[in-house]
Amino acid sequence: MAMSFNKTGDHEWELNVCGYTCPHPQMYTKKALQKIESGDVLSLVFDNPSSGESIMAMCEAEGSDLIDRQDAGGSFVWKIRKA
Repeated sequence: MAMSFNKTGDHEWELNVCGYTCPHPQMYTKKALQKIESGDVLSLVFDNPSSGESIMAMCEAEGSDLIDRQDAGGSFVWKIRKA
């Protein structure tokens, strides 16, 4: 179980926090968003359904847009555009 944060393209990043439970996915997401530029897109991969609510609330509070949500059979892939 190791978190990974990688650049996947121009203004695109991926954060994988599968295997982590609350509050870790939200904490890692917040840190990743702080490291990227406004307008960049973060693909967040997680497998703890209860983390979704706190991540969604954090995005709303910070003004970042949740532009895509997919259920990938046991894990979730959300795309967040940083405000």
